[in-house]
Amino acid sequence: MTAPPKYVLDANVFMEAARRYYAFDLVPAFWQALIDNAQKGRLLSIDRVRDEVSYPDELAKWSKGSFHPWFVSTGEAEILQAYRQIMRWAQAQSQYSNGAKAEFADERNADAWLIAYAQARGAVVVTHEVPDSKIKKKIPIPNVCKAFSVPFIDSFAMLRALGVKLG
Repeated sequence: MTAPPKYVLDANVFMEAARRYYAFDLVPAFWQALIDNAQKGRLLSIDRVRDEVSYPDELAKWSKGSFHPWFVSTGEAEILQAYRQIMRWAQAQSQYSNGAKAEFADERNADAWLIAYAQARGAVVVTHEVPDSKIKKKIPIPNVCKAFSVPFIDSFAMLRALGVKLG
């Protein structure tokens, strides 16, 4: 029997949920479900995503407190190797503008690190970005995932796969 997938969450999963449809005061069950599934080893995120959600608000407070143990380091050798491969791939793509490549390579951008972690650890990327074969001004996470055969889904599909019921 194969192990269930582990999900690694993009910053937009946290930010959109907190600022739109799963606000902390309206749907606390969503946030508790993330913690419960993290405790079970089913989901996590990375240190660089934590840095992206550090804007001083309730999400930053939650990520520095309740969810802090599940923002894992990206400094391990296998992740660094995967990151380098992803960077070489991105820079070689003629489809994307130089600005898109620079943004993707920016040390504050968690996207490539997220994909590298998923590739190195056999995880599924959870993001609200969608594939776009014609885009030039940004390198979408799903485009890179496809190039490296890294599975990706959105948070709603993840919640269904985890069997989460809110309410």
